[in-house]
Amino acid sequence: MKKLTFIFLSLTLLILVVLNNSCKKKIDTIAKVTVKDANGVAVNYCEVILKGVSTIGKASDLSDTAYTNSNGEAIFNFNYIYQKGQAGVAVLDIFARKDEMLGQGIIQIKEETTSTATVVIQE
Repeated sequence: MKKLTFIFLSLTLLILVVLNNSCKKKIDTIAKVTVKDANGVAVNYCEVILKGVSTIGKASDLSDTAYTNSNGEAIFNFNYIYQKGQAGVAVLDIFARKDEMLGQGIIQIKEETTSTATVVIQE
């Protein structure tokens, strides 16, 4: 009887552990690019393009575009790329432009966090 109770409790515990781990919600994987002008002022409605950087010589298909808000921030959501358990997400080139002003940079997207970068645009 003790052996049967032990087996039942062990199986119950195993099932609870598996169910608990599989129910964890994935946290958002976000990239936030802040665009400023040469005077350090946030630039509103600036086009920000993120493009993938290939590490193996192949062209990367990863490209996304957003426009900055009144705080000079362009926000990108990469939940569609990141898979739970994956180590790292992407390293992306940043291209920013508004009128005749241009700027560029690089951002490393990390899993389940908000990765940030600042780009200064100038003529």
